[in-house]
Amino acid sequence: MGTRVAVVGTGLMGGAMAQSLAASGADVIGYDVSEDSVARLAALGIPATTDMAQALPGAQVIVSSLPNSQIVRAAWMADGAGLDHADPGAIVIEMSSIDPQTMKDLDAACQVRGVEALDVPVSGGPGEAATGNLVLMIGGEDAVIAKARPVLDALGATHLFTGAVGTAKVVKIVNNVMTMGNVLVASEAFALGTAAGVDPERLYDALSQSGGRSHHFTKRFPNALQQNYDPGFRMALGEKDVALAIDVARDLGQPMPAASLIREMYMMAMGLGYRDKDIVALLDMYQRLGAEGGFTPPET
Repeated sequence: MGTRVAVVGTGLMGGAMAQSLAASGADVIGYDVSEDSVARLAALGIPATTDMAQALPGAQVIVSSLPNSQIVRAAWMADGAGLDHADPGAIVIEMSSIDPQTMKDLDAACQVRGVEALDVPVSGGPGEAATGNLVLMIGGEDAVIAKARPVLDALGATHLFTGAVGTAKVVKIVNNVMTMGNVLVASEAFALGTAAGVDPERLYDALSQSGGRSHHFTKRFPNALQQNYDPGFRMALGEKDVALAIDVARDLGQPMPAASLIREMYMMAMGLGYRDKDIVALLDMYQRLGAEGGFTPPET
């Protein structure tokens, strides 16, 4: 590709994206406040730094993958933050799960500094990110999308165009509410099946071919059957995304009673020790909450 790309935020997702971009031939440098994240990327042969002023100058495209709206505002729009170090004409591809207004504010701040912005949240986890198989939801102007196409193609083969900047964040929020609700209900129902005596493997085989199945059921429950709850999507991030949707809905006067209950259940899971487990660990929670023996905390 030959494009100079800075990746801001090299955690699970950002680090995997950096790997995919480097494999595509991009000239990649990573930035993160975490020295451990920087060290992990450097160990893979990808330059990385904890100094934004070193990472951004010269970058034609900047990929932003950060935990929440507050961190995005601090990283990009505060005095001395990212936009003060980005070259005019650079394109910021903002891929975090954040509220639409923060995305619009970032776009406006970019315009003031002669930088262009794209709104590109994703569907998929670190595995898909590392192999360039993410689903990209893309909001922005056609001309900017065209200029960023090589980088977008390296990150994901499926591009879903949603409209103006801000619309992709809305689509992502809606998608994540559906995902968290799906995994919650599937976990509760599956725990009923095992409590009633059905062999877990046989139950999964039947349900994975029945009307109640879903993408996340067939993707995540095989790991749960092996009691593997290593985070592909952490419980704390699931709660954060549903809470984000509820906040947006409150501003719009849109009722979301089911989402509010979903958020409370994720909060309960976090309080019971599953904060840093994958969201499919909800199954383990339900099974431990069952009638036999009462709840015992999960191993950390």
